[in-house]
Amino acid sequence: MKVHIVSNTRMARHSLSKRLLPILLCVGGFYTWAQNLPSPMVPPPVQSTSFSTNDTSLSELMSNPTPKGIWENGVGEGFRSKTQSFTVSAGATYGFASFGSREQHHLAMSSLTYGHMLGHAVGEGRWWHGNPEFRLEVFSGAQFDPDTRWFVGLTPHLRYNFATGTRWVPFVDAGAGVTATSIGPPDLSGTFEFNLQAGTGIMWFLKDNLALSLEARYVHWSCAGLHRPNLGLNGVTGLLGITYFF
Repeated sequence: MKVHIVSNTRMARHSLSKRLLPILLCVGGFYTWAQNLPSPMVPPPVQSTSFSTNDTSLSELMSNPTPKGIWENGVGEGFRSKTQSFTVSAGATYGFASFGSREQHHLAMSSLTYGHMLGHAVGEGRWWHGNPEFRLEVFSGAQFDPDTRWFVGLTPHLRYNFATGTRWVPFVDAGAGVTATSIGPPDLSGTFEFNLQAGTGIMWFLKDNLALSLEARYVHWSCAGLHRPNLGLNGVTGLLGITYFF
């Protein structure tokens, strides 16, 4: 009887060991696989680094990037400081016999103008937001009525360009210079005359740096009393031009 009980016990242990062996092998294999897994990457601690130049910090550089092209913040948002331009224009002057003039002097003319922005756009948020500009104009042409005469002149201008945020940029303009002409009495006398101009106009930008312009000016020529007669020439000039900015 005892022999039978012992035999049954041995058989039970042997059966249990057969069932546990695959489980133990699986557990052992899983443990080995887990041990061979790479450790998770731990990011290194972030170190604070300060970037700066001799005059400007990194934050200032990021908030005020160096402007590109001729515009400060896009087309029509104000010209960049020191932007330059060349304008070629042509037009005619309708003369009128007033303000002392006795005759109507009708003129045809062409001009070449160099422009230079005097600084960044001013008046941010105001209706007059824009750029002051210095311009130097050389012009020439001929009187075709009441007779044929020649003229040539040089006029410095001060222009103000309004920043509209669009491709349409209006402006006001005034200048004073000198003129040499063969137009004579009864309104003018000598070859040397002064010229005064004031007007307004608008530019339409075909490209970011190329614009068509249309302007109207009041013009007055006289010699400021250096010679007689000095009645003066008066008229309104209309000009159509094209301007390249750089």
